[in-house]
Amino acid sequence: MDIQTLSPAKNSRTSSVRVGRGIGSGIGKTSGKGHKGQNARSGGGVRPGFEGGQLPLVRKMPIRGFNNYNFAKDYSTCNVGDLEQFEENSVITLELLYETRVVGKMLPYGLKVLGNGELTKPLTVRAKKFTKSAIEKIEKVGGKAEVI
Repeated sequence: MDIQTLSPAKNSRTSSVRVGRGIGSGIGKTSGKGHKGQNARSGGGVRPGFEGGQLPLVRKMPIRGFNNYNFAKDYSTCNVGDLEQFEENSVITLELLYETRVVGKMLPYGLKVLGNGELTKPLTVRAKKFTKSAIEKIEKVGGKAEVI
């Protein structure tokens, strides 16, 4: 079997339907759009959810619950286990973590260190926030967790 002899299975590939060709084809003349009207025009039709000018169902329904999207504070996060790759007694900042690709984005509220993973060497970590478990793990090995 050679690559130049390969071909699709019989009847597995069908040509695209060319509308507006012939009268007896069922898709000729008006091309399946019927006679006149909004839906027969180019760009015709209505947007999803449009109910002909009647107040749409989505607007009739009451708003329920609370969404914190507008008020949420976004922190760049990293785990204590991610800090293991740095040398002993080094100072860890958000900029350093971004350069070494430990965090993907430098978000506006700064760095938050989470407590997942283990740490075996003392490090000085400077961040806006720490979880309790992160502080415990950093200080247990002789490091410092500095809130900036």
